Amino acid sequence: MSMRLDYNRIAPAGVKALGGVYGYVLQSSLPTTMVTLVYLRISQINNCAYCLDMHTRDLLKGGVSVEKLALLQAWAEAGDLFDERERAALAWAETVTRVADTGVPDQAYEAARAVFDERELVDLTIAIGLMNAYNRMAISFRNTPQAAIEMAA
Repeated sequence: MSMRLDYNRIAPAGVKALGGVYGYVLQSSLPTTMVTLVYLRISQINNCAYCLDMHTRDLLKGGVSVEKLALLQAWAEAGDLFDERERAALAWAETVTRVADTGVPDQAYEAARAVFDERELVDLTIAIGLMNAYNRMAISFRNTPQAAIEMAA
């Protein structure tokens, strides 16, 4: 699979704007590891190879265990491997990412609000929307994962 076009080169201002949102999320009170786990889970749902590769590498560099990464898809069945806030963030990320199917029900909102204050939930939802946008860019234009580039070299 080859890249269709380089959106970074074609629309640098748009990509920079997305980067501004990314920077906003980084400066929020949300733990970076938790947000990156959410990014990886969203990328799993959307089947974004580029983002799966990138966020897996980031989490490994950040000291997250291989076991935790391996069980991310089944986080709800992974016992205490994921803490309460991570589980709540992952559940919220799944329902918001699948908004067309879920409608983000009241029960999901109430569960998230039981764990996150208003600002945290808004920031988390911004992060979720951002990763869904990044996934759509990378998938649509066939952004090549670093692992594929390394294998070809």
